[in-house]
Amino acid sequence: MSQRSELRTAIKNVRKAILAGDKAAAQAVFVQAQATIDSIADKNIIHKNKAARHKSRLSGAIKAMGLAA
Repeated sequence: MSQRSELRTAIKNVRKAILAGDKAAAQAVFVQAQATIDSIADKNIIHKNKAARHKSRLSGAIKAMGLAA
C-alpha cells in the first residue's frame, strides 16, 4: 500500500508542477516520477500498460504546456 501511495504522490507532484505553469520544473519532476512509476511496475504492483499510460499522459500534458503558453 505504501508503494501505491508513493505512485499516486509522484503523479500528483507532476500535475501540481504542470498547473503551476513552470515547464522546466514539471519536466524535472516528471523524470523522477518516471523512475518511481517504472520501479512500481517492475514489482508488479501495477500493470506495465498502466504505468505506460500514466507516463504518456503526463508527458503529453507537459508537451501541451509549451503549445498553450
